[in-house]
Amino acid sequence: MDEPSRFERLRRDAESLLQKFPTPESRPPLFGIPIGVKDIFHVDGFRTSGGSKLPPEVLKGEQAESVTLLKNAGALIFGKAVSTEFAYFGPGPTRNPHNPNHTPGGSSSGSAAAVGANLNPLTLGTQTIGSIIRPASFCGVVGYKPTYDRISRDGVIPLSPSLDHIGFFTADVASANLAASVLVKGWRTLKATTKPILGIPEGAYLSKAELATLEHFRATCKRLSEAGYTIKSVEAMPDFVVIYERHYVIVAAEAAQVHTKWFAEYGSLYHHKTTELIQRGQLITDNQLQESLAGRAQLGKELTLLMDQDKVDLWIAPSAIGSAPAGLDGTGNPVMNLPWTQAGMPSLGIPSGLLNGLPLGLQLVARLDQDEELMLWGRGIEQVLRG
Repeated sequence: MDEPSRFERLRRDAESLLQKFPTPESRPPLFGIPIGVKDIFHVDGFRTSGGSKLPPEVLKGEQAESVTLLKNAGALIFGKAVSTEFAYFGPGPTRNPHNPNHTPGGSSSGSAAAVGANLNPLTLGTQTIGSIIRPASFCGVVGYKPTYDRISRDGVIPLSPSLDHIGFFTADVASANLAASVLVKGWRTLKATTKPILGIPEGAYLSKAELATLEHFRATCKRLSEAGYTIKSVEAMPDFVVIYERHYVIVAAEAAQVHTKWFAEYGSLYHHKTTELIQRGQLITDNQLQESLAGRAQLGKELTLLMDQDKVDLWIAPSAIGSAPAGLDGTGNPVMNLPWTQAGMPSLGIPSGLLNGLPLGLQLVARLDQDEELMLWGRGIEQVLRG
């Protein structure tokens, strides 16, 4: 987002940081790192629009806890990054850094593109369906979505509180591990371990990926196998249609609740895609929502049990159904990320190569609260994929 006096402000902030930490030994882990912040996070001194046309004054709030943690760790706020409207599907003006005629993905479009364009080494984003892992794939960067609620959601405009995850983008997994050590509650430092056993969730879910993407994915699996990884094919999520429909019941119902007052007063200012979501959510009964939330909790148990039965440490799957689609009217299909978000399981997206000249990513998913293991294993897998 535009800010006429950005560099004057950054100079002042940098000088203040140098005065506070004059010697290298005293400096915090993110000292001087310029970060981008998705425009649904409240940041002191910045307006928050949520990617919308609503008056910023009605959206005001206390600074996000995640932003405060990063600032306390020495990060400088480079600026706000474009979000789709209220982190749903109404796109913003951001373009893909690899081809400006293609979408960067969404809803964390500006955050992913900023890292992909080497503007920022770290940016904050959110994922309610696929808004971190998908744009990370489209923009050729690393994206991390933690176990549900291991990064605080305080100070962030919600879309669907039961599904919203705070995460971030970096250029590589080592940088993601450093950021996670600052942001994730109770972060543990782990030592090197044996290679994880990887599981491919075969069936209705995986079939959602495009044929060329699946061919790329199978080739990626072969590279990992040749590098010494054990890979198992596991039949998973035979009820994927139910999982998919349940997710959108939760998103619609909770978005309608979040936007009750704003939509009543400013409904005419909303993007038509957000309007459709809210209006659909207004028709969902509380019983329907509670039933869907119960199914959400059950999904995590089922996927973990399947991992236990087949002795799988990580699920692996394409990060998106394909590379970034042409045009800026949409942000791509988040279906490959949906079940893992719904289950609240930690996910890591790593660049895996190119298709038609555009990036693709590999999605790694660990058990609940095994974010630290996910990062450790992700570094080894990244080494293979980067060749």
